[in-house]
Amino acid sequence: EVQLQASGGGLVQAGGSLKLSCVASGFGWAHATIGWFRQAPGKEREEISCIKGEDTSTFYVDSVKGRFTISSDNANNMVYLQMNSLKPEDTAVYYCAAGWHCKTYAMDYWGKGTQVTVSS
Repeated sequence: EVQLQASGGGLVQAGGSLKLSCVASGFGWAHATIGWFRQAPGKEREEISCIKGEDTSTFYVDSVKGRFTISSDNANNMVYLQMNSLKPEDTAVYYCAAGWHCKTYAMDYWGKGTQVTVSS
């Protein structure tokens, strides 16, 4: 059974930090791309950052480069997103997902989201 469950969201002031966690199990990590996506009110869901299971290479969307860091703990089926220097525009529901490419359309499995709210 595939399990993807994000946690760690919350309310934080601008400039603050949060660390999101995702339990990701039930699929082949070695051939998967696991990522973080977000959806703000009135906007489409977008990719934020992904990590490839086979070589742990990473991808970041330009808007979070230098502020967010994705990491994984394969042995424990965990993926993390460390978010620093948060901005109000980072406010969204954050989802973890697994698929074959770091794009929304390429994700096969989705977890329930966790709300991140950044106050100004």
